[in-house]
Parts: sequence; structure tokens; C-alpha cells
Amino acid sequence: MTLPPGTGFMVLVGGKMRIGELAQRAGVSVKAVRYYEQLGLIEPSREANGYRSFSQDHLRAVVEIRRLNTVGISPLRAAPFIECLDNGHQHGDECVSSLAVYRDAIAELNRIIDALSERRTVLQERLHLGANKTFKKEDSVTDPVPLPQGLPIPEDDGAADHLPGTRMPELTLATSDGGSVDLSRLGPGRTVIYLYPLTGRPGVDLPEGWDAIPGARGCSTEACDFRDHFEVLREAGISRVFGFSSQEPSYQAELVSRLRLPFTMISDGAFALAEQLRLPTFAAPDHDRLYARLTLIVSRGMIEHVFYPIFPPNTHAQQVLTWLEANPR
Repeated sequence: MTLPPGTGFMVLVGGKMRIGELAQRAGVSVKAVRYYEQLGLIEPSREANGYRSFSQDHLRAVVEIRRLNTVGISPLRAAPFIECLDNGHQHGDECVSSLAVYRDAIAELNRIIDALSERRTVLQERLHLGANKTFKKEDSVTDPVPLPQGLPIPEDDGAADHLPGTRMPELTLATSDGGSVDLSRLGPGRTVIYLYPLTGRPGVDLPEGWDAIPGARGCSTEACDFRDHFEVLREAGISRVFGFSSQEPSYQAELVSRLRLPFTMISDGAFALAEQLRLPTFAAPDHDRLYARLTLIVSRGMIEHVFYPIFPPNTHAQQVLTWLEANPR
């Protein structure tokens, strides 16, 4: 075993050391050394004056116990590793009994992860149910947020000109259904990814001055347009449709449920895709950064076509459909 800096063997007559010296060199407390002794992991010898005397082997064992503890193997389960060292092995995990402890620890972690995933699913369901209680859900699935008149029309600033022909990065992001998606592995066929700034909720105000920002207004109505043309888009050769924003998956999931969307949303709160592809973003009151409205047509891991800027958003899915009909696979 290679010891960390400061834990080299004692250069003393006979290699003996007191408990304080051992603790300092191993990077643990004296109390921890006494605890390891109580567990029978180390057995110091006694000097004539009654003091405990520890050897280099004890130092090696304590360092091993400390390292195991950092990866979740408690001292209560460290005995097989210490026995492995005592039997002359260079590392404490070179024995079958040590590997069995690793397997048991991994199995325990898997059980914990499964339990947490189940708990998360239940909490997300309760969140969605609670959010739906705050407004009356209409039987109709028509556009709940019609666009106001006189919205400013966004201009093409060239911020997306570099995107066609660019390969999608190896980037895995969370989705509104509790899963995740690797953007470099979207599968065969064409994929539509429409990026939008943010969606509101009934009774929740949009950022101040939202309607005055070119291209900002219309995220919910854009989602409705993709919903209403989802089957037609599939008939035109689209394999998958994703909405994409920086909002949290739980927030996106509420939108999917409320608008009855037949597709999932992708969450990118860290703006990782924006950084890797140099995508256009903007700021708004209470929001330091938001995605600009933009749609990617991805095929075989490559960006085949980009829609930018987009206006009006409430007919954008039809614009995508027109392009697909003019550019069949």
C-alpha cells in the first residue's frame, strides 16, 4: 500500500510509536484509534511502563480503515481488509473476503437509490396533483394563452448561423418524465428540439416587461401547436419531439400534464448546451439567463436545420411541417 503524504513509516528504533504519533501520521483522531482497537482491528503491544506501543503494521492498518471509511465502508466492516494485509498482501482488497464487502456495499447502495427514486416519483406526482388543484382544468385542450396583439417581432442577429452541420454534443440532461436523454444518441430518424425561454403557470405572473422582449412571449402556445400537430409531424418523418428550456423537470412536468403534451421536455438549468453549441440566450427581470426561442432538426447526431428567429410561435409547428414536406428524407 502507498501511504499518503505525512503517513510514512516511523523512523524510530524498532519502528514503534505512541498512540498520538500513530493518529497524527494516519490522519485520524486518537479517539478513532482507540475505537479501532476496541473493534479488534489493531492490537497494540504494551511497554513496561504500560503505554500502548504501535508498529508500522498498525499505521498501515489505520490508513486502510480511514480510506475505506471515505468510500462508505465503515470500520465495522473493515476486518477482511485488515486480515488481507496481515496475510502479506500489498493491498487490503486483494482477497476474496474483501471483495465480498465491496459487493455488499454496492448492493446496499442500489437499494437506497431505488428507494430514493421511488420516493422522488411519488413526490413529483404529488407536486403535479397539488399544482393542478390551484386551477380548474378545462376539458378543452385548445390554446389556453392566446398571443396578444402588437408583439415585437424578433430580428435575425445571426446568432444561429453556425449551427447547421454541427454535431450534437455528448450531453445527458434530465427530462420531465423523471428520466434523461443523451443528446448525441437520439436514435434513428429526425428529431425536433424546440428551445423556449420559460413557461408560466395559471395565476403566476410572467417577468415584468415580458411582452416587450422580442420573441419571449408564446411558450405555452408554441407547445400547444406542437401538441396539435404531433401526429402529422410523425407522419412527415419526425421520430421524436422535445421541448427544451432551463426550467426544472418538475416545473416542465406540470406543463406536460396541464397541456396534455404527447412529448417530454428536456431541462438544462446549467445552460450546458448553450455553452457547447454557443446558443443565443438573453436576460429578463429575475432571470439572469434564458434560452432564446430556437428549433433544431437533428438527424444522425447532426444538426440538419435550424429555425431562428421564430415568430409567431403559435404556428411554429406548422412552419416545421412545411419545411419537412419540402425536405423529405
